[in-house]
This record gives sequence, C-alpha cells and structure tokens, in this order.
Amino acid sequence: MEIVLAKRAGFCFGVKRATQMAFEAADKGGATFTLGPIIHSPQVVQKLEGMGVKVLKTLENLNDGTIIIRSHGVTSEELEEAARKELEIVDATCPFVKKAQEHVKRLSQTGYDVVVVGDADHPEVQGIVSYAEGKVFVVGSWEEAARLPKMKKVGIVAQTTQSFENLKHVVLECLMKGGEIRVFNTICDATAVRQEEAKSLAREVDCMVVIGGYNSANTKRLAEVCTELQPRTHQIETAQELDPAWFVGVNRVGVTAGASTPKWLIDEVIDRIAALDVEKKD
Repeated sequence: MEIVLAKRAGFCFGVKRATQMAFEAADKGGATFTLGPIIHSPQVVQKLEGMGVKVLKTLENLNDGTIIIRSHGVTSEELEEAARKELEIVDATCPFVKKAQEHVKRLSQTGYDVVVVGDADHPEVQGIVSYAEGKVFVVGSWEEAARLPKMKKVGIVAQTTQSFENLKHVVLECLMKGGEIRVFNTICDATAVRQEEAKSLAREVDCMVVIGGYNSANTKRLAEVCTELQPRTHQIETAQELDPAWFVGVNRVGVTAGASTPKWLIDEVIDRIAALDVEKKD
C-alpha cells in the first residue's frame, strides 16, 4: 500500500508562529496563560499545560502574569481588558486574522454595514466581529446572505479558513442587497492551497486520512472537500483512532492534515498506517 502525504500538510505560517511564541513564553517561566486554546490541537495544548501554561476562558480572575493571545485572536474588549490590567501580553494572533480585524474596523468607521462570511460560533469570527463599530452580520452561506436586509453600503470580509467558493456565492448574493459593495478576500492563501491539494490527492487515491483537531474549522473543511471526491475519507486526531478495516482493498492512501496539526502527529499516523500495511500482508 502506497502512502501519499500532501505537500503542505500540517502547520501553516500563523499556527507555527503562534506555537513558537507560546513555547518561548513558557520557557521563561512565571505565571503564563492562554486566553482560550492557543491553536485547535488538543495535543499541543496538552504539551503547553505540561510546561505550566494554563488555558483560561476569561480574564476575570487574572490580575498579573503573562497572557498569550491565541492564533485565532480574541475580542477587542478582551485585549483592552488585558492591557487595562497591565498583564504582559504575547499577541500570537495570526497576521491574516489581524488583517481581517483591521478591515472590519475600517469599514465600519467609514459607514459600511459589515458582513463577515464564516461560522458565528468560531472564536476567530467572534474576535473579528468585535472590531465593528456599527452594524455587523455573520453569514455562513449564500442562503443566510439572502435573508440579509437591504443596505446602502456593504463591506465584506471572510473567516480566514473559508472556501473561496463560499465567499464568492455570498458576495454575489450581497450584490442584490446594497448599492455600494466593498470586498476584502481575507481567506488565507495556505487554506486555499491546502484545499486544492487535498482535492487533487483525493481524486488519485483509494482512501483519504485527514488529521487534525475535531474543533478545527480548517481540518473539518479539508475532510469535507475530500469526502466529496473520495467517500472513503476519515478524519482523526491521533494514530490510535486508525481502523485497519478502512484500508482493506486499498492500494493508495492519501494523507493530509489541518493547519493546527503538528508534524509529530502526522509522522505517528503515517508510521501506524505503514505498520497496518505490514500486518495485512502477513
């Protein structure tokens, strides 16, 4: 059985930067915290916890120490609260997410009603929305965009892990909602490239394995686009979840991973698949 790994599987620039900043902060010692998980990888979060970095849901009871801002960013109110409490802030927000936040702030300041294309429950989107000073709407699809009210000026940005197709469909729908429309394509290039690579690989293999946290939006989308082309697609977090039955009759298996998946987890999965192949031949 041949195992084919996608070229750009695993950490993207923003996640790599955030984890490096977090581990460097942990090495310095002292009371260190992250506001929410640093990235959507339970295994990386667990490693940081082993180094004394605790995950907080809010800053309510924190009055000193170092707070690391996760790669998805936080709300403007939370960042202001950290500054007000004079906490040492390590801002590991992905630069692409930061750009989306800035676009929303600028659009709302110049009189645009803002539409954010994304998942309303995702922390990245909640952070982006908080930078709007006027009306802001979150839509996940063109169907949701169709229910938006009429607006004079519409400004559109996207969650960085959205698909370009979804953004395009929402923009087309918004053309019927406003007289003036301004669009910023804030989708991360790494996300688009990974999805295209995953699609290409899914067409060429008998089975796909997508590695990444179940709370990771970009990993979930990778699994979705692969499933559309290769029904034998399985998302896992760790090698222990692999089922030998998935590989019965499989000659080529494709492997890809979300942007929050560390290399050591990918290596473990590949090694385990290779071992399963040996067992099957025996």
